[in-house]
Amino acid sequence: MIKSMTGFASLTRDDEAATITVSVKSVNHRFLDLQLRIPASLAALEARVRPLVQQRVSRGRLEVSITVQQRRVPSLEVELNEPFLEALSAALDRARERGHIAGAMTAGDLLRFPQALAIRERQEAASSDEQLLPRVEEAVGAALEDLDTMRTREGEFLRADLDARRAQLADLFERVAEAAASGMERLREALEQRVRELRADSLADEALIAQEIARFVGRSDITEEVVRFRGHLEHWKALSDGPEPCGRKLDFLLQEMNREVNTVGSKADGPGVTELVVALKAELEKMREQVQNVE
Repeated sequence: MIKSMTGFASLTRDDEAATITVSVKSVNHRFLDLQLRIPASLAALEARVRPLVQQRVSRGRLEVSITVQQRRVPSLEVELNEPFLEALSAALDRARERGHIAGAMTAGDLLRFPQALAIRERQEAASSDEQLLPRVEEAVGAALEDLDTMRTREGEFLRADLDARRAQLADLFERVAEAAASGMERLREALEQRVRELRADSLADEALIAQEIARFVGRSDITEEVVRFRGHLEHWKALSDGPEPCGRKLDFLLQEMNREVNTVGSKADGPGVTELVVALKAELEKMREQVQNVE
């Protein structure tokens, strides 16, 4: 299957508890290179995100960014400073005994002393963050699905271009094979003429003549390269139609096809062979550039 390595996806999940934003960006890379940006309070999420990515992406450099804004309803707790209150109560009792003050201490009196009460927000952040983990994981999974959709759509454009170039490649190679066959025919005629000339010489060695013919024919025969190249083209189609990522295999096939073309260029002799080989190598290079984008 041909799927692009480049893509982008972003989504936001918003409810009464929190706003979760996930963005995923992918570019070309030889292997899978994952970079995570996760709030420190959600560090435990990394162990869940990596398998999610590996299930959907086999190659490319991915940047996954996660931000979370929680909406906690403040939960307050009030703490009495008992040592302070005991000391204050004893001092007030002594003041009453000496007639400096009268009456009991009220709640309003108590609030006038900031040291008497400590009012703080109850610490529930840890448990709240743990409750968010499944929702953040679901948001990451949805973002990865969107990324996969985009990479698949881009892959369809790559597939169309590579299929057209594959057809052009096949056509050029068949023309090379025809030109080489024509060149072989001319070589055979030249050899037959040379054989007639040698046989006219009574001193000619028949075994030597046979060896020369076999050497020339073997050096110019490209049947093996033609069979292999056609096989590579069929293998290319099978990989493109298959369900698995195939970028690396396609790149390897292009190297093998380039090797066959080089061999054909050095062996074949025929009208226009050199020009056709140059065109083949140029087309292979264009395909190689495109395959660098395939997962």
